[in-house]
Amino acid sequence: MKVTEDRFLDGSVIVKQPARGFRAGLDAVMLAAGVPARDGDEVLELGAGVGTASLCLASRVRCSVIGVEIDEGLAALANENATANGMAGRVSFVTGDALAPPKPLRRAFDHVFCNPPFHDARGRSSPDAGRARAKQDAGSLKQWLSSGLKRTHPKGFFTIIIRADRLAEVLAALPATGLRVLPLWPAQDEPASRVIVQCRPGSRAPMALLPGLILHENGGNTPDAEAILRGRACLARHFTGL
Repeated sequence: MKVTEDRFLDGSVIVKQPARGFRAGLDAVMLAAGVPARDGDEVLELGAGVGTASLCLASRVRCSVIGVEIDEGLAALANENATANGMAGRVSFVTGDALAPPKPLRRAFDHVFCNPPFHDARGRSSPDAGRARAKQDAGSLKQWLSSGLKRTHPKGFFTIIIRADRLAEVLAALPATGLRVLPLWPAQDEPASRVIVQCRPGSRAPMALLPGLILHENGGNTPDAEAILRGRACLARHFTGL
């Protein structure tokens, strides 16, 4: 497998990932920035890929993270990345199905997060098998959400990033209370392209649509987006009131 070495959070996280197929980028960083974990928390990532989001989260707080990835090669590369970043003692990855995690992981975590496949069964599938599996859910989005909720402690948080036009599907599958939705706009006056949805299963707080984040302006990142991408800020502070 040919790999590239990429740097995230202003170079503080180094990730090797396949040169071809699905590649982690802005979405992984934004997802990690939205998880309100604290030092000592136990965290589960579903569909971890090469571990980019987990490593970005663990670089911010001293939590313990375990990621589940169905592709054995990617899971092995994720563990190599954890070691390379000096996090092997508290960040690890196992091969398994995110929709039915291995038995030792069928318990409650303080935080569960995932970047489920963005596309439904419609549209043309990528000829690259790994990319197709990572990007098209084959009708399984509801199962991703169910799997995440089952493993989130009632006082914990389940956080996902998803394409904005699939928000209705997500809301229909999650509890009616304890929800926060944060839009990510590509630029001012443009429709949101992504949303981060966070659920606290045991909360009775009404759903809230948060102010959100504009990502780009004048051909570059906005100051707020740049601060997150460089690891100087996070989105977790936006998710309050749950």
